[in-house]
Amino acid sequence: MLIENDLKLDFKDVLIRPKRSTLPSRREVDINRTFKFLHSGREWSGFPLIAANMDVTGTLAMARALNRHTALTALHKHYDVDRLVSFFRESETANVFFTMGTTEADYEKFQAVKQQVAIDKVCLDVANGYTEKFVLWIRRIRDENPDIVIMAGNVVTGDMTEALLLAGADIIKVGIGPGSVCTTRNMTGVGYPQLSAIIECADAAHGLKGQVCADGGCTVPGDICKAYGGGADFVMLGGMLAGHDECDGDIVYQERDGQQVPVAMTFYGMSSDTAMRKYSGGVAAYRASEGKTVKIPYRGPVENTMQDIMGGIRSMMTYIGAIRLKEVAKRTTFVRVTSQLNTVFGG
Repeated sequence: MLIENDLKLDFKDVLIRPKRSTLPSRREVDINRTFKFLHSGREWSGFPLIAANMDVTGTLAMARALNRHTALTALHKHYDVDRLVSFFRESETANVFFTMGTTEADYEKFQAVKQQVAIDKVCLDVANGYTEKFVLWIRRIRDENPDIVIMAGNVVTGDMTEALLLAGADIIKVGIGPGSVCTTRNMTGVGYPQLSAIIECADAAHGLKGQVCADGGCTVPGDICKAYGGGADFVMLGGMLAGHDECDGDIVYQERDGQQVPVAMTFYGMSSDTAMRKYSGGVAAYRASEGKTVKIPYRGPVENTMQDIMGGIRSMMTYIGAIRLKEVAKRTTFVRVTSQLNTVFGG
């Protein structure tokens, strides 16, 4: 047994300290980025925000909506082959990840779709990215698909970030247990404070010319700002994008003035009882549910939420004098707010 005494931080533990700036307006900042990926050699430009590959948020409708902002969507893995092929043929998919797990059934679906349409981005998604099986899976997908962008995870430490990059991943998903409908930390005691995970994994990835995607824990636009400030190249959102017209959650209606008005929508983790009943017939005897099901307020079109998110990021950049999003991590100084003796981190 070991105890690490080093300081570990979550989004709630810090604020970003303002700095002098010559920026006259939020209109002057650039929230887009351009990346060249480590293994595939491909380039991508856009707003580096990703809708999570949950079946409520990682939808075809969400992909179409976020594409208008050059933001990305990781489609959930439960669409059938015909629907995926139709989508990839008829839609703009430069900002879309095909998602798969680590089963042969997942691989066969991927092959069936890829034989009919071009796929250039794949999200390899597991809850526990620390297994040797996952490392070998990434290597297999990379060897057979040398020119696709691979995002893989989830992990929370620098050593495993390096291992997955060296196995063939381009982007590493960072986060174990921080999501609003994830109960992994309660059920297993396993996890890592999300901001520290981002900082440590980004440091490891950038040393190898890879990227990281902060996955989970953001509940307000300020958390997204802190993720970018901590070194995240991409930020993945679930709960913040749930409850919108573009989602597939069950809608709860309430009668008002003689009309049925939407007031809430269901949202659940992909390891919850709800998800496992829906796709696996229930929770297997050898495991426990590690997610919960909640009702969140109905929010209408996702366009309004995207405007709030992008506006918050632009405002943060003017507070710290960052003209381009890629400058944010270098311009960020975090001030610790969970101790009587505030501590400053960053440059």
